[in-house]
Amino acid sequence: MESTNDIFFLATRLLGSLALLIFGMKQMSDTLQKMAGPQLRHILGRMTTNRFTGMLTGILVTAAVQSSTATTVMTVSFVNASLLTLAQAISVIMGANIGTTLTAWIMSAGFAFNITNLVWPAFILAMFLIYRQRHENIGDFIFGVSFMFLGLGTLRQTGVDMNLGEQQAVLDFFASFDPKSFTTTLLFLFIGGVLTMCVQSSAAVMAITMILCSSGALPIYQGIALVMGENIGTTVTSNLAALTASTQARRAAFAHMFFNIFGVCWILIVFHPFIDFVCSLVGFDVEMTRESAGQAAFLANAAKLSVVLAAFHTCFNLANTGILIWFIPQIEKIVCRVIKSKKTSEESEKEPLRLQYIGGGLMQTPEIAVLQAQKEVAVYAERIHRMFGMVKSLLEETNDDNFVKTFSRIEKYESISDNMEIEIARYLERVGDEHISVETKSKIRSMMRQISEIESIGDACYNLSRTLNRRQQSNKSFNKELMDAIREMMALVEEALTLMTKVVSGPIEQQSINDSYRLENSINSLRDRLKTENISAINDQRYDYAIGTMFSDIIRECEKLGDYIVNVVQARFGK
Repeated sequence: MESTNDIFFLATRLLGSLALLIFGMKQMSDTLQKMAGPQLRHILGRMTTNRFTGMLTGILVTAAVQSSTATTVMTVSFVNASLLTLAQAISVIMGANIGTTLTAWIMSAGFAFNITNLVWPAFILAMFLIYRQRHENIGDFIFGVSFMFLGLGTLRQTGVDMNLGEQQAVLDFFASFDPKSFTTTLLFLFIGGVLTMCVQSSAAVMAITMILCSSGALPIYQGIALVMGENIGTTVTSNLAALTASTQARRAAFAHMFFNIFGVCWILIVFHPFIDFVCSLVGFDVEMTRESAGQAAFLANAAKLSVVLAAFHTCFNLANTGILIWFIPQIEKIVCRVIKSKKTSEESEKEPLRLQYIGGGLMQTPEIAVLQAQKEVAVYAERIHRMFGMVKSLLEETNDDNFVKTFSRIEKYESISDNMEIEIARYLERVGDEHISVETKSKIRSMMRQISEIESIGDACYNLSRTLNRRQQSNKSFNKELMDAIREMMALVEEALTLMTKVVSGPIEQQSINDSYRLENSINSLRDRLKTENISAINDQRYDYAIGTMFSDIIRECEKLGDYIVNVVQARFGK
């Protein structure tokens, strides 16, 4: 019974330390992105002039944030924004594969010596910095690093306490597999991939592998096969996540998978010689056995295996990148051939609402999600702009059937507008619940205001179409004087909408708010003049009261539109 309790305690300690490790790495990565998210995006945008600078950028950014997924998501967002080509994105992803090997080196350092004693002062320092709110981000980062090293130290000690290298049942189990057999390599490769997909963490699988290898229970060949499987497993996860994402996101995810699968294929051809070469670099004796060298010497040799795994991970990704970086155009063609573009069509009555940038797909970190959300707000603005174009065409329509079809499209656009506001707002609320910077919170508030005012523009467009429909049903028409006045007003609104779409879509540093103010003043002045002229015309009986009322409703709604447009621009500028 006592041994059962011991096994249960060791198992829970193993799982708990893995949880600490994963939490620490996530905390560290999220905090780094929170502190340097905008700067990292600028680096990605500017340092990808060719395949080599793209690769270097991927290495630096991934090594900084300790997350190849975050780098991939950032890269995809730039491809969606047409700031990077797919070829440039592939070079960044190659660099991300190299950058993520730093994680393995950090873990191997944690297994090489006991670092748990060093984390307690770090926890105290982190708490002190967090309570001094000015340095809260630095404190969060130190907390993440401390939790990560505490998890590593606990994992290392748990591995020692489990005595796996002396458990005959464990030794017999792994000894039943022929380390020279190709089938054994494929089996462990498959196990590594499945484990990574199940636990959703390549770091956890790497940590388990290091425990098994450094204890002397798992031979190095099977251990490296697990690491290779982890490389594929992590790309399968991202590809499954990207199934509902945009075409470019799926292509980037598939390029990541292609890169790793190709690497595994060629490494299997030179599997044992390549591993022997890496072992010689580290100073690990592949031929040493427990019987020939004795228990102490064997375990001392096995203790180097965590470094061997990290060295293999780095050498593998360096060699794979060195081969494939010359074939990026060919990889791009393969990826585009496998992942074909989705058929695009003009929105119609049969086309359901589908958000282009935030509808699902790759898991996004909060700082990167904001960039995607602003792209979606820009799409929202463009869609409402098209809706106003339909209202203008409705004004000029004389054919009853065409009038009904256009009015029906406007009704559907109004429904789409309401749904888009709700979906974008929900997404922003989820992002706002994350651990984000003050700057990002401000951007989220700004986008909330933008989508609310854009939805009001959609309502105003729908109200205009209803007034025109009322006129159509009454079999009345505007005379030339009224039509010219409405066209003049709508031309000003169209100009204001065009400017608003440009402000929402582009960098605000290149825009000016004064042009929007000028157009709003012009709309207000024209409204006042037309209102006065309309009252005089009705009194002079140049047209009847019903037509005058409908004309007044259209002019008043256009003036409201101008106000909503200025509100969107102000929100974008943070005013």
